[in-house]
Amino acid sequence: MFRFENPIYLWLLLIIPLMALVRFLSNRNRMRKIRRFGDATLVKDMMEDVSKYRPAVKFWLLQAALALLIVMLARPQMGTRISREKRQGIEAIICMDISNSMLAEDVVPSRLSKSKLLVENMVDKFVNDKVGLIVYAGDAFVQLPITADYVSAKMFMQNISPSLIASQGTDIAAAISMAMVSFTPDEKADKAIILITDGEDHEGQALEAARAAKEKGFRVFILGVGSAKGAPIPMPDGSYLTDNTGETVMTRLNEEMCKEIAAAGSGTYIHVDNTSEAQEKLDEEIAKMQKGDVSTLVYSEYDEQFQAVGILVLLLLLLEVILMERENPVTKRIRLFGKKKAAMLLILLMAATAVQAQTDRQYVRSGNKLFRKGVFDKAELEYQKAQSKNENNSQAVYNMGCAMMQQQKDSAAIVQFETAGRMETNKIRRAMSYHNIGVILQMHQQYDKAIEAYKEALRNNPADHETRYNLELCKRQLKNQQQNKNQQQKQDQNKDQNKDNKDQNKDQNKDQNKDQNKDKNQNQDQDQQKQDQQNQEQQSQMSKENAERLLDAAVQQEKQTQQRLQKAMQQPQRRRLNKNW
Repeated sequence: MFRFENPIYLWLLLIIPLMALVRFLSNRNRMRKIRRFGDATLVKDMMEDVSKYRPAVKFWLLQAALALLIVMLARPQMGTRISREKRQGIEAIICMDISNSMLAEDVVPSRLSKSKLLVENMVDKFVNDKVGLIVYAGDAFVQLPITADYVSAKMFMQNISPSLIASQGTDIAAAISMAMVSFTPDEKADKAIILITDGEDHEGQALEAARAAKEKGFRVFILGVGSAKGAPIPMPDGSYLTDNTGETVMTRLNEEMCKEIAAAGSGTYIHVDNTSEAQEKLDEEIAKMQKGDVSTLVYSEYDEQFQAVGILVLLLLLLEVILMERENPVTKRIRLFGKKKAAMLLILLMAATAVQAQTDRQYVRSGNKLFRKGVFDKAELEYQKAQSKNENNSQAVYNMGCAMMQQQKDSAAIVQFETAGRMETNKIRRAMSYHNIGVILQMHQQYDKAIEAYKEALRNNPADHETRYNLELCKRQLKNQQQNKNQQQKQDQNKDQNKDNKDQNKDQNKDQNKDQNKDKNQNQDQDQQKQDQQNQEQQSQMSKENAERLLDAAVQQEKQTQQRLQKAMQQPQRRRLNKNW
């Protein structure tokens, strides 16, 4: 595929027709003067060595050279050469639970949204690996066949929702069985089944499916999303999902079952919550897997093609210099060549400038290779060299910020991203700079500043769902942070007030206790005498008949209670089997 990096310079090509118009008017004026001078045939015989066509050829050669120079300024690039290569990587099938229970919001913003972001971040770190996508609920089907096209994988991920499958529930065994037949046959690479679920297996047989996957050489990783406390399932109308009895459904993470499935599938169980620990653990487990030969379609990067255009420009100028307006005048050749020296020097100077501009891009490319290998300190040096060659190279500034971010040089990385945001003219790239600033500030719990950075990123790229997710998460974290501060302040105030009250009460209680003790002793003697008198009166009033009546009533009540318990035990218990979450 062919493209221009700076296509705005192509507007300069409008100079070509303008100069052609000027030449046409000049030639017409010249012919008028020749006619005034004398007969056209006689004048032609007097200028035998003057060519009629050579000036036009020389003019169009110069125009072609000028057009190619403008094309050079637009920086032509060519790439996307498709080739099949053997690379070291793994194959991973992602089984995404899209049942209604994944809409629960015990993980911010929801279990399903958190799972999508987790998978997208994992795919971003894939280099030579293959990925496939299976969605399941009460049934399972392949959403994306296994591929090395990570852009398509992320695109399909955005369109996932519980409405894709009509039969609700959670059939983990069906998802694992379908994943086992979805890998590329005859590939030697390690194969992993990454199962994302809340652990509510309504169909059973998940352990048997995991053991079958282990026997075939597949590893089953379980990502348990949610909390053991549980949460209701929100519906589109603002209500919560209810069961057949009308009670609100509380969906809970079944960690025990998730751990059993992971152990049966020779994999690892990872709990997904509101932190980034699950992402780090998943990346570590994927990195531990052995890399095998994976056959992939490779798309080459765009390469600068100005060198070929520059060679054509030099050839055209050389032809224009050699071609003379007159026929075979040897003495004119040296003078014409001298007139073109300035143009040749100008062309060489522009070519040298283009080569110099290419040099800083070469540093950026070498830095990118080191960055992909994980050598972030050396990549930073390459980006610094590129910036020293061209201070206006926003790509070098941005990439340097990424390298510093990976080395946890957060303050320096923020400075680089801010500089790249001011320099960058492309809105999407500018949004990436402010997004990274927000990520760093969010990691340091500076939620108010992170919110402003995410807002600026969304102003430049409103379609960035990851930035919008981080923005909402920051708002909730800021709200929780403020609530915790207010509670802490109230607790501190209460402690201070309690201390003051205790000191005041101590002095007052010392004096009051002395007087109260005296009064209590006197009152206790009087109360004891009254109680003895009342007990004697009540015993005299209760007759033998009243006592027997009370005993009979107690016996009858006990019999009725036993009868009700027996009836309740004989009634069958009702159990709801069909679940819609």
